[in-house]
Amino acid sequence: MTASAPASTARTELFSDGVFAIVITLLAVEIHRPEVEPGGLAHALIEGWPGYLAYLLGFLYVGVIWLNHYGLFRHLRGIDRTFNWINLGVLGTTVLMPFATGVLATSFETGNRHDQQSAVVAYALIAGAMSAAWIPVFAYLRRHPELLRSPDVVSVLTAQRVRPLVGVTLFALAALAGWFVHPLIAISVFVVMLVYHAWTSEGIAAIRATPEPQP
Repeated sequence: MTASAPASTARTELFSDGVFAIVITLLAVEIHRPEVEPGGLAHALIEGWPGYLAYLLGFLYVGVIWLNHYGLFRHLRGIDRTFNWINLGVLGTTVLMPFATGVLATSFETGNRHDQQSAVVAYALIAGAMSAAWIPVFAYLRRHPELLRSPDVVSVLTAQRVRPLVGVTLFALAALAGWFVHPLIAISVFVVMLVYHAWTSEGIAAIRATPEPQP
């Protein structure tokens, strides 16, 4: 029985971009508007710094994921039903970022050490799940080169598949360090992982390599 031809990526890309846009919007919703007596707004805004930092961290994480997603789809000439499900796994874990960001910000606003430990563990678990969702992406495309624009892309995907494994491992270590040692150690790992994923993002490289449109 002849396999059906891969379907266009257009609808999946549009849907995915919409999900990323909504997630980034929801991150801003997690920055709570202070309710204070007259004259106390400036102090309340300053005290809300954990929410601003958590938003920035979450925004950059989602932005890097979108860049990776963009870079990936530049290599695809089509997708099938299985890959659509894999893509939903990537999106399904990404939409948890506003929840993780809100929990993290609230824990540092209250200043309770146990809450902070719980928050960084929750954040690490969700971030680790986001990394794990990318593992089947590269494995599936390596087995189905017919979905790729060029056979040469397989080597690019092979190089990329180590990145989610690094993410899962280090986020797990961040959860352990944040719970048993200090929550700020976990925060440091989150920042390091953000820099790592941004620095090694194939999507960023793709944007840099895209020629400027001619007038």
